[in-house]
Amino acid sequence: MVQMLNSLSLLLLLLPCIAYKVDTTRCTVRESPVPHEWYQPGDFLIGGIASQIIYHFHKLSFEDISQDLYDIPQMVTNFYQHILALAFAVNEINMNPKLLPNVTLGFHIYDSYYDDKLTYRTTLDLLFKSREYFPNYECDNQKRLMATIGGLGGDISFHMADILGLYKIPQLAYGSFSLLDGDKTKSPPFYRMVPDESYYYMGLVQLLLHFRWTWVGLLAVSDDSGEYFSQVIEPLLSQHGICLAFTERILNRAHWNDMFDILNFISNSYRPFEESKATTFVFYGESRTLIAMLVFIVLGNSDLKGNTFRKVWIMTAQVDFSLSSLQRSWGLEFFHGAIFFAIHSQDLLGFRKFLKTIKPYWTQGDGFIKDFWEQAFDCSLPNSQGPSKIDGTCTGEEKLENLPASAFEMHMTGHSYSIYNAVYAIAYTLHALCSSKPIHRNIVSGKRKSCHNFQPWQLHSVLQHISFNNSAGETVSFNDKMEMEGSFDVMNLVMLPNKSFHKLKVGKLDPNALQGKALVIYEDMIVWQQSFNEVLPLSVCNDHCHLGYQKKKKEGEKFCCYGCAPCPDGQIANIMDMEDCIKCPGDQYPNKDQDQCISKTITFLSYAEPLGIGLTSVAVSFSLITLSVLAIFIKHRDTPIVKANNRDITYTLLISLLFCFVSSLLFLGQPRKVNCLLQQSAFGTIFSVAVSCVLAKTITVVIAFMATKPGSRMRKWVGKRLTHSIILLCSLIQAGLCTWWLVTCPPFPDLDMKSLNTQIVAECKEGSVIMFYSVLGYLGLLSLITLTVAFLARKLPDSFNEAKFITFSMLVFCSVWLCFVPTYLSTKGKYMVAVEIFSILASSAGLLGFIFSPKCYIIMMKPELNTKGQLIRRRNS
Repeated sequence: MVQMLNSLSLLLLLLPCIAYKVDTTRCTVRESPVPHEWYQPGDFLIGGIASQIIYHFHKLSFEDISQDLYDIPQMVTNFYQHILALAFAVNEINMNPKLLPNVTLGFHIYDSYYDDKLTYRTTLDLLFKSREYFPNYECDNQKRLMATIGGLGGDISFHMADILGLYKIPQLAYGSFSLLDGDKTKSPPFYRMVPDESYYYMGLVQLLLHFRWTWVGLLAVSDDSGEYFSQVIEPLLSQHGICLAFTERILNRAHWNDMFDILNFISNSYRPFEESKATTFVFYGESRTLIAMLVFIVLGNSDLKGNTFRKVWIMTAQVDFSLSSLQRSWGLEFFHGAIFFAIHSQDLLGFRKFLKTIKPYWTQGDGFIKDFWEQAFDCSLPNSQGPSKIDGTCTGEEKLENLPASAFEMHMTGHSYSIYNAVYAIAYTLHALCSSKPIHRNIVSGKRKSCHNFQPWQLHSVLQHISFNNSAGETVSFNDKMEMEGSFDVMNLVMLPNKSFHKLKVGKLDPNALQGKALVIYEDMIVWQQSFNEVLPLSVCNDHCHLGYQKKKKEGEKFCCYGCAPCPDGQIANIMDMEDCIKCPGDQYPNKDQDQCISKTITFLSYAEPLGIGLTSVAVSFSLITLSVLAIFIKHRDTPIVKANNRDITYTLLISLLFCFVSSLLFLGQPRKVNCLLQQSAFGTIFSVAVSCVLAKTITVVIAFMATKPGSRMRKWVGKRLTHSIILLCSLIQAGLCTWWLVTCPPFPDLDMKSLNTQIVAECKEGSVIMFYSVLGYLGLLSLITLTVAFLARKLPDSFNEAKFITFSMLVFCSVWLCFVPTYLSTKGKYMVAVEIFSILASSAGLLGFIFSPKCYIIMMKPELNTKGQLIRRRNS
């Protein structure tokens, strides 16, 4: 392992000899200078690798690099603010007497040119003051480079780390990118001035869920970071019910070597834009990838332009809406209304004023400003070297604030803010080291010697624990992963008529917030594309399932593509796109549209409703009739027709029938505990007494007939003892059953929520179903016995033979209760109670009518027949 590391170190250290034409005997290097650099001397130097120059050249080796081979550079002019932020921070620190007193900071900035080889070369240039050096030898005039800031993208940062890691020079990356697993072991770690981009992966999902965008397209840069992003985000989207309509890769370049690359990319990527129903596109890549995307849009089919305007773009934090001078005339109208995550930033006091002082010749060391000024203002500076393709001469009085935002922003961007904080982090680290090192006098010169003997590797122990408040009042510190603590801003891109734009803050993503509150969106502040008729754009595979409908899967389609089916009976869907309908609680029921639950009303057979009034009237009427019959029989108690069949049994039967009619009223009204206890037990006992009386009367007729025969032994049974015994015995059996029922499992009031969909039925629960049907069964058995005896005795010769009438009455009685059971079981709610009341009234009326109406007719209408002589005459006949 040590041998491999030594070999790698030797290879990297020999790169300068490969990159330059080296005379090893004189330790001199003769090579073409890199055209863009900015050097400001100081006691301690901060290096910087920016990313803003794009050269169009063919494949070159290190030996071929010369300025003569370069075309005119294309500059991402907005990124010029990055190096201005570094210079502003250094100058601000140098003017601060409390921070690094007696020590000046300097800087040396190069560009990466978005090229791997040139990144290695410019990083090596940062390590040495002069260009006369030999690898592995340190000269007296070597730079005092203490730390380096860069790069913007992951590839640039890792290329820098390959070299800086060997020298243990702290590197502070200011771009947002993901640390791939392979990259973590590829080189020593570096400090990151922004939170890891993986923090906003979940924020991206929450953003899509907030707007209910479930059918989206994914456009990712075609490199390792884009592949990693796709591998992470696709399952994350799927877990939260979001589908990808398509996934496309965008070339990882800000330019192409020939038209073949352009045409090939357009032909492969145009179809998803044209045919996809997705309105929302998630874009992952850096600003140069955005430039490539813009080239594709502009050079694509003309029909695509209109479609693209009807898209909502979701951009990741790596993107700055910046264009090179070639694309600046196109503008960014295609991305109007885009929502993007941005590295958090704050406007700093003095920075805008500092930008207003920038002029073409404001400093001699700035090697970037010439190209920036000419390309930003589309003019040519006087005395510019080399041919210029730009018409017009710059006056030098142009103002940065007059440039559109795509060319240059006066507000500090997130990347510039990260660079500003990085400079201060280095300064506070040096200040901490200087404060801990004693200052002494040089014995020879007598001058005070300050802290100038630090090595870059000594900064690590302090830098990773540094914490301070910047001029904006925000705390700057690193976590244990060497990442800056912080948040992301959610921004909205609003295009202006002059091709400039405004970034409107519409939310915040705080990785350290409580779960579920990391993302905050101010929806009312968002400006959408004007072509959207809706207040909120939709991006779904199909129309939403409305309230009252549930999703229905489509075979062969992604789960985001579905049909809609009405909710089953008794269920609702109160939210759009519900997977399954839900049942209402027991005391509620669905409304007509099945989108909400309505409270059920409690229902019972009330005295006040028409059905209750009718049944009450019938019960009272029959009760009065029974009382009238009883009064007639008492008044005519000494007449033969009353005395013929035992007056006591007749009175008992009439009184029991009276109570039968009255007991039906117990079933009316809201069920109470007392009502429930009395309903079935009173009904069963009273009816048993009534039927027992009928049985006793029938048996009396039979015994009386049999006793008239000569020598009959039945004469001893004639009398009241037998009849009273029959009534008492039959009634006590039923009373015993009812008592056992009330003691073991009595009826109780209950609310039936299931029988009816829209009502809660207040009812008396039987308590024990077995006892309920036992009482009914015993009553039925008693009725059948009575019917049988009456049927057998119907033709016995007697002037006032009641057996015929009892037979008819018992036929009615049994018919009513035989029909009662199926009818009772087939009805629900209060109508079950009505059926039982009707059965009580009908069966009682049958007994009353068929047994007593003939007698009442004779007593009241035919009194001449109610005589002893008539009774004997009819018997003899």
